[in-house]
Amino acid sequence: MSDGFRLGLFSTIVRPEEKAILAAAEARGVAVQRLDDGEVTFGLEPPPGLPDVVLNRSVSHTRALYAAIGYAHYGVPSVNAADVIELAGDKVRTSLRLAQRGVPTPKTVVALSPEAALKAIDAVGYPAVLKPAIGSWGRLMAKVDDPESAEQIIEHKSALGAPVHSIFYVQEFVQKPGRDLRAFVIGASVVAAMYRRSAAWRTNAARGASAEEAPLSSELTELALRAADAVGGGVLAVDLMESRRGLVVHEVNPTPEFKILAAATGVDIAGRIVDHAVEVGRR
Repeated sequence: MSDGFRLGLFSTIVRPEEKAILAAAEARGVAVQRLDDGEVTFGLEPPPGLPDVVLNRSVSHTRALYAAIGYAHYGVPSVNAADVIELAGDKVRTSLRLAQRGVPTPKTVVALSPEAALKAIDAVGYPAVLKPAIGSWGRLMAKVDDPESAEQIIEHKSALGAPVHSIFYVQEFVQKPGRDLRAFVIGASVVAAMYRRSAAWRTNAARGASAEEAPLSSELTELALRAADAVGGGVLAVDLMESRRGLVVHEVNPTPEFKILAAATGVDIAGRIVDHAVEVGRR
């Protein structure tokens, strides 16, 4: 590709995913402009040398969001767009949007105070799961089995004092069969899916869950696409659980890792991401 087109790779560090993206871009003849999320600044006027599209791979939700806003101000599209990052990066807003669109999701109640949080857990029922409104990799989540542990966990979260701990996102504990599902959506396609298995109740790959390819059933494909469309579309990981009432979507990740998924499925996810970003940049 020798027409001067440049793909901006906005990232915090170069993980295996970013290495795969760089390799995929090189194989396609796509020039890459590296953008360090700790060094880039945004003035009110467009600077010289902007890329044609930005692939946003920052591990920070806040940096990813404001970078996408900044590049949009300059007329440069991002994958994903700022409104997608903002919505999908917030579990409260994601749950509300999924419910609005009729996408099956676990029972969820949001509370704005420690006192209301206890009521929210009672409404959901024990056991319940407390999650931060913004966060990934299964961090700062807690399974609450009874009122005594609920009071202790809520008291501890309140004592931490950070804004992220002042909103209590309470979700039902889904009795899944020792695994959950992650489907990877790029544009209008589900390109791959995997089961994540663990003896622990959290089945995040980042926490050591094993992975194996999952078949792209019609139910899985339909729900993943509906969930991705609900938050605005782009490059998204849709996390689902097998409940007694069928598949339910519990999270949508706007800056997903894919090393383990690619290894489990053999799908060239990095290449598909680069192709999609180039398509967005050429629209």
